[in-house]
Amino acid sequence: MLRRRRRELEALRSRIEELERSLPRLGDEHEEKLRELLDLGPAPDDDDALARLEERLTMLRAERESLLRDRRTSLRAWSWRARVVALRWRDRLRWWRTPRLGAWWQHPPAPVRIPRRYVRATPPSPAPTVSIVTPSYQQRDFLDTAIRSVVEQRYPALEYVVQDGGSTDGSVEVLRRWEHALHAWDSGPDDGQASAINRGFSHTSGEIMAWLNSDDALLPGAVAEVARYLAEHPDVDVVYGHRVLIDERNRQIGIWALPAHDDRMLTVVDYVPQETLFWRRHLWERVGGLDERFHYALDWDMLLRFREAGARFVRLNRFMGAFRVHEAQKTTSWLDLGYQEADLLRERTLGRPMDSAEALRAVRGYRRRHVAHHTAQRLEARVRDRIPGRGPVEVPWLGER
Repeated sequence: MLRRRRRELEALRSRIEELERSLPRLGDEHEEKLRELLDLGPAPDDDDALARLEERLTMLRAERESLLRDRRTSLRAWSWRARVVALRWRDRLRWWRTPRLGAWWQHPPAPVRIPRRYVRATPPSPAPTVSIVTPSYQQRDFLDTAIRSVVEQRYPALEYVVQDGGSTDGSVEVLRRWEHALHAWDSGPDDGQASAINRGFSHTSGEIMAWLNSDDALLPGAVAEVARYLAEHPDVDVVYGHRVLIDERNRQIGIWALPAHDDRMLTVVDYVPQETLFWRRHLWERVGGLDERFHYALDWDMLLRFREAGARFVRLNRFMGAFRVHEAQKTTSWLDLGYQEADLLRERTLGRPMDSAEALRAVRGYRRRHVAHHTAQRLEARVRDRIPGRGPVEVPWLGER
């Protein structure tokens, strides 16, 4: 009888020890109780001790099952949270890896801010004459901002002409207000944007040229930076930079940060921000100005003819202009005409038709490089915001309307 009970007690002790090894760590208090149970076991002939061991064994089994259930519940909850976090990071990485070229609304509106060094840009000495033309038609709401963005460059050798197409919305009153700062202005019927730009440049003689649409704006220091770069690099003929996207109320809604210039890109698609584009006059005279048959891709056509004339292009690593996105804008409302003119230019350049889908495939490498530059610019802006005394400054003429 005693031998049988002794064997039963030994078996119970072995099962309790096995349970102890299988249980997760439950805290010092529980381990201490379990240790006491095993160390202070009853005498083999104690019936009550056997009953207590059996009762304690049942409690340990129940506690083990409870812990296992809690663990499974925690694992399921953790797994769900991990999946949510993983999906968020996947979407975030996908967002960062998506090209922004061609995307107009990239983030909620925010004030336009630029590095402090932009406002400290100085022109070379002597400063070459820069001729800028603004074509305009029924753009009174934005014309004042465009003019101010050029005049307040404070460039010492500027020829600024505004060529209006006979607006009846009050644009003429805006031009009269700025007449003292303009080289020339006129308001009368024309044959379209290209015609107005050609007419405006006929009143100028500057060795550096550019045009700025009446709904866009230059950023501080852009003209001085261009003049200095071209003076220091006489072998360069055409320069352009990054663009800021703004809405109707002058708030930033995105950026286009571009990689170094790539002639292969220019062959099949035009990612050059027109409002940041400057070139030397000898190119303009060599190609004969803008082709007035184009109404949408007139700048791309001009750039392709510049390239055929042997021009060297450089992308400057700074933001130079603000491109406005609004409902009445030609760039977003004339898409059908734009596709037609783009297809015409690709066929003329390549000698065969190429649709937009094939063109995008052809510039995948350029778009990947653009993503890297875009990410670098975003990170630089975030770091700049956190440096005391060296943070960005707002653009005076791009305050919220």
